[in-house]
Amino acid sequence: MHTTALEAALADIDTVFNGFASPTETGCERCYLPEETAYLRRPYTRVPAELVGRFVFEGPDHFDDHPAVMRRLLPQTAHAMADGSLDGIGWGEHGLSRVDWRAWPSGQAAAVQAFLHAWWGDTLATPEPPYPVHEVFETCASILGDLVPLLDRFRTLPGTEAHLVSCVRAWMYDLITDDSPFRWWFGGDEDSLVAVLQSWLAVHAPAGLRAGNEPGLAQQAELLGLPYDERWDHPDWTSASATN
Repeated sequence: MHTTALEAALADIDTVFNGFASPTETGCERCYLPEETAYLRRPYTRVPAELVGRFVFEGPDHFDDHPAVMRRLLPQTAHAMADGSLDGIGWGEHGLSRVDWRAWPSGQAAAVQAFLHAWWGDTLATPEPPYPVHEVFETCASILGDLVPLLDRFRTLPGTEAHLVSCVRAWMYDLITDDSPFRWWFGGDEDSLVAVLQSWLAVHAPAGLRAGNEPGLAQQAELLGLPYDERWDHPDWTSASATN
């Protein structure tokens, strides 16, 4: 059962992107059969689910008009993301992260943004979401090009401690050594990305982690706020050599 916000966002996607197509699309003839690419040229026709996943995670150079392809697929893509049936989440670079969707007409851009925030909120509100929470986070962040609004939902939504714990566990191995935990982020300076995530976690995560009965993880999160050398010299860190 989706949240009201996600249901509304999906309905808006269905309305805004209804009937879109890429009318002259030929696609990559080495990767797709003519009858497969033909779906992209035809509006008001459901694309087979397996083909949606292949198209969404395909490189832009495989299409004549990649943004048009993403708009064509958006209703089915958004519903599949919401119900957990889109193969590729966490395993590939989402096509929406590779188009300038913010430059689309305002109604289209607003619908995409609202869906991503609603999907993230729905994930946090679900005890056992269909995808690992950190993979949903990375997908949303890579498409939005921003981490902080997503991170702040950990603070504003009640009962998110378990999901915060799972995310920090997934990220800490890399962050403690100033590396990026994200596989599919290509939106700019990776050092700045890591610094933003470390700074937010150091300030805002410890309370939630302790509420989630993870005091050790909370201590590690606090250490992310220190310079690298001070982090490893800190007396609260007792297994630096094993982790580094």
